[in-house]
Amino acid sequence: MARIELTNMQFYANHGCFSQEQVIGTHFRVDMWFDTDTCRAEVSDNIDDTVSYLDVYQVVKNEMAKPSHLLEHVGRRICDAVMAQFARIKTMTVKVSKLNPPLGGKLDAVSVELSACR
Repeated sequence: MARIELTNMQFYANHGCFSQEQVIGTHFRVDMWFDTDTCRAEVSDNIDDTVSYLDVYQVVKNEMAKPSHLLEHVGRRICDAVMAQFARIKTMTVKVSKLNPPLGGKLDAVSVELSACR
């Protein structure tokens, strides 16, 4: 079993409860890691024997493009979409962070971390 990580994926998206967030958008960071069996790929050196992180990134990108009010909703959609598309993934965790959230003070980010498993 191996862990594959996609860290610090950056997106500009329209997620948030405030109407301005839905119109103007803001910056988000997504971190993800998943566990999968890479034994065949370790020997074969063939992308078909593992989970392509390029393909996983595209799923995340597609889900981030769909507006949501809550980070929890975005994170669950990402988990569900990735698990549905990649049967080789056994467990995964995704962390969605809204950078510089409009909370009336200085704050780097607010994050939600969700997990899924088979």
